Amino acid sequence: MSDPSVYVYEVTALGAEDGGGYLVTFPDCPGVIGIGETTEAAVADGQQALFACLDALKAVDREPPLPGAARAAMPLA
Repeated sequence: MSDPSVYVYEVTALGAEDGGGYLVTFPDCPGVIGIGETTEAAVADGQQALFACLDALKAVDREPPLPGAARAAMPLA
């Protein structure tokens, strides 16, 4: 399995209208998110979700996304 620690994540503060707290997303793994009251809690939740995603891909013999692939595919401004 790929090492979850090599995947880049992004932290976004959620506004009061969204319940507050923080959201963590992984550009290389769309749909994998973490949420928490603090950035630390959101990152920990996101890492658990990422591990579950990578484990599920392994269980069905699918290759995990390459770390950094999403950023490499972004067009330059």
